[in-house]
Amino acid sequence: MRTVADNQWRKTLENRPAILVTGPYLADEARQYAEAAGYDVYHTPAYPTAEVLVEHINRHDPVGIVSRMGRFGAEAVAAGRSLKVISKHGAGVDNIDVDAATHHGVQVIRAAGGNAVSVAEHAVALMFATVKRLLPLDAGMRQGRWEKAEFLGRELSGMRLGLVGGGAIAAAVVRIVKGMGLDVAVYDPYASPEAIRSLGAEPIDDIDTLLSRSDIVSLHCPLTEANAHLLDARTLALMPKDSYVINTSRGGLIDEKALLAALENGHIAGAGLDTFEREPPEGVNPLAGSERVILTPHIAGVTEEAGTRVGVLAVSGIVDFLSGTALPPARMVNSISETTCS
Repeated sequence: MRTVADNQWRKTLENRPAILVTGPYLADEARQYAEAAGYDVYHTPAYPTAEVLVEHINRHDPVGIVSRMGRFGAEAVAAGRSLKVISKHGAGVDNIDVDAATHHGVQVIRAAGGNAVSVAEHAVALMFATVKRLLPLDAGMRQGRWEKAEFLGRELSGMRLGLVGGGAIAAAVVRIVKGMGLDVAVYDPYASPEAIRSLGAEPIDDIDTLLSRSDIVSLHCPLTEANAHLLDARTLALMPKDSYVINTSRGGLIDEKALLAALENGHIAGAGLDTFEREPPEGVNPLAGSERVILTPHIAGVTEEAGTRVGVLAVSGIVDFLSGTALPPARMVNSISETTCS
């Protein structure tokens, strides 16, 4: 038999505000943080359509969203009757309609830096695997071929590595490759030359110059309207013959048709890609037809350690924002006025 206290406790639980996660997973520590702060956590399926996302928002009426998988568009923002904050589970917010959020008085924040080590490790792994041609050599062995006689490899030591972006992930890449003998340069129009030099890299103030002098180009910048298809037919042609492209940032930074053409004509020697113009792809991405390419499904930051750090950052950002605690300016994506807040 329930007591009055039991009923009151149940009523309190039923009235707890909701946080909705776009995707089926959130680190246990992040969930525990939310629940301890008085929130219930709900999930959508992986990569929800706009209709599915709106249905979950209508059902749970969240005050906060943890944006993990899929696009969070204007329709979803408008459906959030109690929505106050969207917290990106990571750094890049190109999947969130920030203008719509601003219009509706919804703050967008990011959990930048939490997955930097994991993404940097994956980027360097792609460099090694691509330059050393590990996958095609492995495939040949499995098919009974012994390709030693005709094989000629390359050393990474002494190669010129150009990083586009000088944030936390790029800094972690520099730390990893520092003892490997690579000559590292960075293009980042938002970072001072002193900040880039402090990483142990050379600052380059022009993207074309960086591309023209890099044996390996690794992308570590957000996707914006200004830099969409940063690597296209023109800019890929600037890179030295037999150079390499690595992307663990955002797929839209690369014109995939232009990259495939550069791979097929032999100008680009190889590419290691974790992100793509369309995610998930419809069928098999055409780049998969080239043995010069290594493809992974946007999992560079998907490690147990990074998932915990980023999840806690994303959830604690929601909790702090809703409690009135100031967040660092670097985590705030948009600016909302008191008159637009619901």
